[in-house]
Amino acid sequence: MSWRYYSYVPSKPIKVEGGIKAKSKRGDIGETWWSKRWIHTLESFGWSNRLERGRRYARSGQVLEFKLNSGTIKAKVQGSVRRPYTVTIQIEVFDAIEWKKIVNLMAEKALFAAKLLAGEMPQNIEEIFNSAGTPLFPKSKKDIKTYCSCPDYANPCKHVAAVHYILAEEFDRDPFMLFEIRGRAKQEIIELLRNKRSRYSAKEQDLPKVNFPMHETENIHPLENFWMGTNLDPFPVNISLPKISAGIIKRIGPPDFWNQKEDFISLMSKYYDEISKNAIENAFGENNDIIDNTLIKNNQEAQIDEHEEILRDLFKNDTKKNPIWRGKETKGYLEWKQKRTDKK
Repeated sequence: MSWRYYSYVPSKPIKVEGGIKAKSKRGDIGETWWSKRWIHTLESFGWSNRLERGRRYARSGQVLEFKLNSGTIKAKVQGSVRRPYTVTIQIEVFDAIEWKKIVNLMAEKALFAAKLLAGEMPQNIEEIFNSAGTPLFPKSKKDIKTYCSCPDYANPCKHVAAVHYILAEEFDRDPFMLFEIRGRAKQEIIELLRNKRSRYSAKEQDLPKVNFPMHETENIHPLENFWMGTNLDPFPVNISLPKISAGIIKRIGPPDFWNQKEDFISLMSKYYDEISKNAIENAFGENNDIIDNTLIKNNQEAQIDEHEEILRDLFKNDTKKNPIWRGKETKGYLEWKQKRTDKK
């Protein structure tokens, strides 16, 4: 009797042109906290090894089509056979009552509402969803239903995993897609928020006006000396670049008359940035160091916020507890952070 030994040779995908390639060439995929949080969530389900195979597919551009619509992602992925595989990923969407509660909580927090209406995603947006009892990210692998036409029985297969990575990078490009995987598009959320905030403004205007009594004050600078050039007491002036560029434009949106191909908000953001820099140059002279330092400071603050969000996510996964209670960091979270610092 003779024995023949066969060694398994993994199949190689057919190379394609024009596929959707992940920007990252090595290391982790995803730049912002929400894309990293998405990948971290998937890895927490014990899918790390399966995802690794899909990462190579994502980087080589094997994903041919990708479309997200209200919690359902449909894609075509080129594998080792001529016909691309069909991939479907479904995430449970929130119903109208759940979204109403979420939007109400967003509207109650003025800073959250202002950033969202300006087209900016707040770093701690996840807290709103947790407070509403509807976590933004899936809590279990049962919350994600997948299908792939390939013969691989494992879940996720490498084709599904590749789509997960492309979705993560789409979150980098447009973080409002996080809302869409739960059933609401960006424009829907903005319209709901605008209506809600307008009601708040109307209620504030209906409040009774209080007339405070006028008190006589010492006339430090007599009016007759106003035009005489009298020296005034020094007072501090703080001039810096805004953290949200063209915030008002982003909040109001493009005007009805705009019919150009170029995006109105992107164009106006460039003008606003240029005007801000010119204002600082006029204030301090042509001192580019001040402008650069202001930009660096804003970037550093954004990085600090992102680092804090990552720490909070790690704490939640390690302890299954919320790091924030009634708007403040919990004692357990502070002790946990200190232990991490001591280890370093």
